[in-house]
Amino acid sequence: MAVSHITPPLQPVTLADYEAQSREKLEPGIWAYFSGGAADELTLRRNTEAWQSLELWPRVLRPLTGGHTKLRLAGRELAHPILLAPVAHQKLAHPDGELGSALAAAAQGAGYVLSTQSSTPMEAIASAVLDDPGRGPLWFQLYWQHDRAFNLALAQRAQAAGYESLVLTADAPVSGARDRERRSGFTLPTGMGSVHLQNLPAPSYQPSETYCAGLPAHAPCWEDIAWLQERTPLPIWLKGVLHPQDALQAKRLGVAGLIVSNHGGRTLDTAPTTTRALPLIARALEGGLPLIVDGGIRRGTDVLKALALGANAVLIGRPAMHGLAVDGALGVARVIRLLRDELEIAMALTGCRTLDEATPALLSPS
Repeated sequence: MAVSHITPPLQPVTLADYEAQSREKLEPGIWAYFSGGAADELTLRRNTEAWQSLELWPRVLRPLTGGHTKLRLAGRELAHPILLAPVAHQKLAHPDGELGSALAAAAQGAGYVLSTQSSTPMEAIASAVLDDPGRGPLWFQLYWQHDRAFNLALAQRAQAAGYESLVLTADAPVSGARDRERRSGFTLPTGMGSVHLQNLPAPSYQPSETYCAGLPAHAPCWEDIAWLQERTPLPIWLKGVLHPQDALQAKRLGVAGLIVSNHGGRTLDTAPTTTRALPLIARALEGGLPLIVDGGIRRGTDVLKALALGANAVLIGRPAMHGLAVDGALGVARVIRLLRDELEIAMALTGCRTLDEATPALLSPS
């Protein structure tokens, strides 16, 4: 009797390995949803290429004793500068969904940002991780809805559940033209939706509104940010800022911090990469606000480069979903750990003992 020997897949050792294995596991439509970008996907591709094109100029023979990746962010000391970005409908990737991602983040000391479009209620996430003494920050991402009272109720619900900040996404008044996703015919499975939006009142549009079906008329404005600030004690971060003038306006408004992001290339194609926007915003603000950056970060060297360009921390989105698809919560935890390990290696090899030594001089000797 012949014995069949099936070679199991090799343990992923890079974020790219997790991406490749997740593509094999996910249905084509779900893969298109998580991995696709807007239009021709130029910004999507350039996000990763831009980090790769930056060169690190190492310094040698520098003292490295006592080195670490600790930092202070939002009034807390964190073990490292890696947070998980808000990603919608995570149960598409694995039954563990957002709960698995949040538990993995807590186990690895990473911050976690829960999406408004979560497939798991915010209270379930909070109750699972809030008592973990080693966890990172727990924040709730708010997609502004057409009903102000509903937005305030979501913010108050997040506060009551124990979330420590709101992250208002500012760069998606409408969805991008996601051609790959549409070609795949992707739709959410029956019974899976955004659990936080189930009681959202129906919008009322004027028949004459043809501009993106009237959706932009309900997009958030600076006045809405000020209105929300007056009604919630939670610090508000703005996500999706690329222009220095918007960063300065946010500073004048007194927001808690900015997330420099082009939505992972999923909204406006040909928008600048975050490697280009980040240093412009950092120079304009002159240290006036903490900055987090996302978009195409796939290596520990990318994290170090982000800090050298002026970021305090980074968000990762798709890599966490790749880990989730491959091995649930354990896969997400390993993705975070791989990235942190690579960051520590990059720090040692460039002569950085601590994160504050990651300055622009790492990227240019002049």
